[in-house]
Amino acid sequence: MSLPIIQNLEKMLASGKDSALLRFSLGNEYLKLGEPEKAASHLQHAVALDPGYSAAWKLLGKALVAAGRQEEALGAYRQGIAVAESKGDRQAVKEMTVFARRIEKHLGASTDGPESE
Repeated sequence: MSLPIIQNLEKMLASGKDSALLRFSLGNEYLKLGEPEKAASHLQHAVALDPGYSAAWKLLGKALVAAGRQEEALGAYRQGIAVAESKGDRQAVKEMTVFARRIEKHLGASTDGPESE
C-alpha cells in the first residue's frame, strides 16, 4: 500500500525537507492511490523547484489527464518535451510526444506538423 509511504513523505515535507524529488515521489504515490489532483499539485511543485526535471513533467501530464484536465496536461507534456529535448532524453521525448498527440486528437486540436496516424 502507498499510504505508509505517503505518510512518511508527508512527514518529511512537513519537517521542511522540500525538494523536487520529494514532491515527485509524493505525486507518484498519490497517483498510484487514485488521487490525481493531489498528485498534480505535488508534481507542479516538483517542476517549479526543478524546471529541468523531465520525468516530473511526464508524470504531471499523466496526473492532469487522470484529473480530467486535458488542456493543462497537453501544456505539461509540451513543456516536458522541450525539457527532455534540451537534455537529449530521447525516450522521454518519444513517450510524451505520443501522450500529447493523444490529447490533441481528443481535443480535436491541430498541432505543429502534418503528422497523423
